[in-house]
Amino acid sequence: MTNPSPEVAAHVESTRSKALIPLDLLRGFLIGSAELVPGVSGGTIALVTGVYDQLIDSAAHVVKAAKTVVTGPDRWHGAVAELRRTDWFLVIPVLLGMVTAVFTIAGMLESFVTGNPELSRGLFFGLVAASIAVPLRMLPARTGQPLLLGILVFLAAAALAFWMTGLAGGSDVENPPLIAVFFVASIAICALVVPGVSGSFFLLAVGLYATTLRAVNDRDLVYIAVFGLGAILGLALFVNILRYFLHNHRWWTLVAMAGLMLGSLRALWPWQSTTDTGGLLAPADPVWMPIVLAAIGAAVVVVLIIIESTLGAKTGKGNLGEK
Repeated sequence: MTNPSPEVAAHVESTRSKALIPLDLLRGFLIGSAELVPGVSGGTIALVTGVYDQLIDSAAHVVKAAKTVVTGPDRWHGAVAELRRTDWFLVIPVLLGMVTAVFTIAGMLESFVTGNPELSRGLFFGLVAASIAVPLRMLPARTGQPLLLGILVFLAAAALAFWMTGLAGGSDVENPPLIAVFFVASIAICALVVPGVSGSFFLLAVGLYATTLRAVNDRDLVYIAVFGLGAILGLALFVNILRYFLHNHRWWTLVAMAGLMLGSLRALWPWQSTTDTGGLLAPADPVWMPIVLAAIGAAVVVVLIIIESTLGAKTGKGNLGEK
């Protein structure tokens, strides 16, 4: 048996500590919960909890392993090498946490969001608003990037997200064709890895949000399997593109992510018209509880940022893509 290359060996030696598994399970639960809420991005939660880069990088290794098995060269050894570079002590707990969230709280969360729209949007508004600071904190030092152009990219991304969130309002589709479910899932899953873009909001826009939650809650295995296959395809096609931009154009990518998060706040403004989806209203009864919950959501993010910064300082691990 041949020894792994120095690059692979170095990665294996720096594998995540097993002591962090309970925390990573919680991170996965939070990410999965966020993906169930229209307007909230799982990528945002991954950023806030400090595992975004690692998850993208590990997902890219898994995708490359699958591609190597199909296309070669050195199919099996090449695939194994890529899989060994994947941080499984992070990926598996996060995935388990996400699956647990999806299958345990889908019905409850739908009831909370639909039964208390102002309160739920207030909570998530505060959470996402405070989270805008996360990609901005991760910005590397500018090396020739024009500040004015960066501000324009930020504003353009915010405007795009603001416009896109105003499109939601598709009526609920009771029995969608499975081929439509497959392709919708392949697009919606991309939002999982892009902070500020909500996969659930996309499902809401095309009329499959409630349908998908019901399928999960009722354990409709055929629907779930088709949706899962579409999600795998979308993730495989998109994750390497995102990883490329994070590694090669990190400053611009993080600026755009922050802008997307800002624009997505339109979907989370607590007071919205019930007859005109996306129509924003001035604060009306209830007023104070959405504001209080927004403050609580923002405070949670601040605490998470402090915890992540403390853990990062202790472990001495830098963000991926930085020298």
